[in-house]
Amino acid sequence: MIFVLSGPSGSGKTTLRDRLLKEKALKKIFVKSISFTTRPMRLGEREGRDYFFINENIFHSLRKNKRILEWTRYLGYYYGTKKDLLELSLKKGKNVLLCLDFKGASRIKKLYPKDTITIFIMPPSLGELRKRIEGRSLGTREEEISKRISRAERELKNVSEYDYSLKNINLVQAAKRLKGIILKRLLNKSEE
Repeated sequence: MIFVLSGPSGSGKTTLRDRLLKEKALKKIFVKSISFTTRPMRLGEREGRDYFFINENIFHSLRKNKRILEWTRYLGYYYGTKKDLLELSLKKGKNVLLCLDFKGASRIKKLYPKDTITIFIMPPSLGELRKRIEGRSLGTREEEISKRISRAERELKNVSEYDYSLKNINLVQAAKRLKGIILKRLLNKSEE
């Protein structure tokens, strides 16, 4: 199955994904999808672990050759899901965990309708989201923070389009709830 986590920047979707992938029981049955991006590598990131860092020409070539399943442009950079990684994981019987925006989640759901579960991660409030974005983006210009908040407001309008939504007020509780949703869906799928 494919589980797509979406939510505004700062909602905690990547943190929740990484937390789940560290759990012994889930680590064996899940693969983290690693996206292409044209943005520069940040401190602490590694090629092939966090992203595949490529330039725009390569990104457009991969897209043209249908090697990217879905893509988006965010804050001037491109991001896209690597088609062969996802399909190879599914063929090997692994479940895939993706972090995507609304457009990407919709595209994956359209391509794999019977195998995709979409989950929207909501921040406790826009005020808390702003604090999170400012806290993790030290040195980020106010203009970029404002763009992220504006995009978050638009993304929150799509929450009803998802199979599930959960509010990330407390990371431990949100992780438990997310794990519960995933295990329930995997159990239902195995009973089909």
